[in-house]
Amino acid sequence: MRPWSAPEVPALPVTGPAVSLHDTATRSLRPTAPQGAARLYVCGITPYDATHIGHAATYVGFDLLNRAWRNAGHHVTYVQNVTDVDDPLLERAEKVHVDWRELAERETELFRQDMAALRVLPPQHYIGAVESIPLVIALIERLQERGAVYSVEDDLYFSVTADDAFGGVSGLSREEMVRIFPERGGDPDRDGKKDPLDCVLWRAERPGEPAWDSPFGPGRPGWHIECTAIALEHLGMGFDVQAGGSDLVFPHHEMCAGEAQVARPGVSFARVYAHAGMVGFDGEKMSKSRGNLVFVSALRNSDVDPMAIRLALLRHHYRDDWEWTDDQLWDAVDTLADWRRALALGHGAAAAPVVDQVLAALADDLDAPTAVAAVQRWVETTLGTDGLADTSDHEAAATLRALLDAALGLAL
Repeated sequence: MRPWSAPEVPALPVTGPAVSLHDTATRSLRPTAPQGAARLYVCGITPYDATHIGHAATYVGFDLLNRAWRNAGHHVTYVQNVTDVDDPLLERAEKVHVDWRELAERETELFRQDMAALRVLPPQHYIGAVESIPLVIALIERLQERGAVYSVEDDLYFSVTADDAFGGVSGLSREEMVRIFPERGGDPDRDGKKDPLDCVLWRAERPGEPAWDSPFGPGRPGWHIECTAIALEHLGMGFDVQAGGSDLVFPHHEMCAGEAQVARPGVSFARVYAHAGMVGFDGEKMSKSRGNLVFVSALRNSDVDPMAIRLALLRHHYRDDWEWTDDQLWDAVDTLADWRRALALGHGAAAAPVVDQVLAALADDLDAPTAVAAVQRWVETTLGTDGLADTSDHEAAATLRALLDAALGLAL
């Protein structure tokens, strides 16, 4: 599957500091120390509806990690999946009387356009669930060899007890896991399961549903095994960061880690698990099931500057839960007008301290609000209370323009 087009990103004259990131598994700030290329997996969309602000916050948030690593001198291998066959997609396609493949391609293309508009760097490997099926089959066979697979009717399940470290990603108690599991796609009450928390690896063909041939009979992959197989193929075990929204901590990232660690024991699936907070709207988490969505494409089609959307997102720390309001967007529009006015002067307050402050903030758990505040101080100093610029740095505008793009993804 093709990703979106990569933007031109300017090189900075300085090297950024090493990046530290909050690890969900240890609940601590941990240094990332890539050996060779930095390896990043960010879980992708299920393309049954358009990209909303909650999605955008996650992908913009981890785009900061991609950029911070690059500014620190690392090459980055970035992998993202597309769950282009799954129950929510099939249900939506049936409801709107559209072929599921057509719906998946249409919404995936819209996602590409939204990411390109927001200047999110594309993954090197952008892999659909359908095209990953050979990888999934091979991984299930490996898990069978390890004695971690059993059948319930014609479906195959993963035994979570096969992984001694199961539960280590989320830190949840068994009771909490059992409570959350059905809310996030699990089936703890299914008859015939050995453990309520065991998850589907291969779903046998149902009438009217797509299916693919396999040694286990016709069917399709379960949700978690898809990401596990893609990550192992393109990043290997012990990759640097697995990332996604905080709603993926359990069961998705817990299950991915369990499957991988049983298939390839001795090494943790990922070194760091990083998770973005949830974005609310009208008092509730923004979600397709609730219908309280603000779509990136709708904002773009109403002539909102995508850089204003991105700035509105950057004003919140990626790990925070927060509420979207239109006022935040319009304030970002006004702020960008001031920033562009300051940059248009061609000179201004000293840029070197701002470069250091922005890069240091982003290296410290992707602290975008602190980075944005440093730029804002430069703008206010440059413009001055009387609108006249301090001309002490005649390269300031060019330096700041490059910094904004390379570090924050804002092309002004």
